[in-house]
Amino acid sequence: MTTAIPLPQILPARPSHWYTRLCAGLSKASLILAVIGLIGVILCVQVQVVGRYVFNDTPTWAEAMALQLVLYVTALGVAVGVRDAGHIGLESLVSLLPAKWEQRMELVIHALVALFGLIMTQSAWTWTTLKWDDMKPMLGLPVGMDYLALVIAGALIVLFSIEHIVALLRGEEVVPSWN
Repeated sequence: MTTAIPLPQILPARPSHWYTRLCAGLSKASLILAVIGLIGVILCVQVQVVGRYVFNDTPTWAEAMALQLVLYVTALGVAVGVRDAGHIGLESLVSLLPAKWEQRMELVIHALVALFGLIMTQSAWTWTTLKWDDMKPMLGLPVGMDYLALVIAGALIVLFSIEHIVALLRGEEVVPSWN
């Protein structure tokens, strides 16, 4: 008679709260899109180098596209950094506080980050709509797309900050999306 050997758990347990699952999915999708964007930046730079040194004719769109991709990669990376606690924090100072004040301070910090994200979203949306009719000559894309990256990042920052607040109130921790 053989005994079944349990297989190791490959995937982490699914978060039980729907909002946590939503934020984890958004974070993972943002991370994947940022990686694809980085690959796009690398390809654009390679096109520039080959165009300049092999053909002596650099495509005009390559640099503009690389810059556009850098905006989105950075914006998505910032948002994921907020969710996965990869941003600069003051944990050493907060951890010196008494336990009851530690949680309160973390709630205040996440609330302030959410407020920042909200202001960023509103301001960037204003600029997106103001600049949408202006076109970038090298790409033929609206200039407003530059600011749309900030709208997306700001909205994600708000969502992820709320997730941290809910997790703190429930006595849980937010598991990074790359785990």
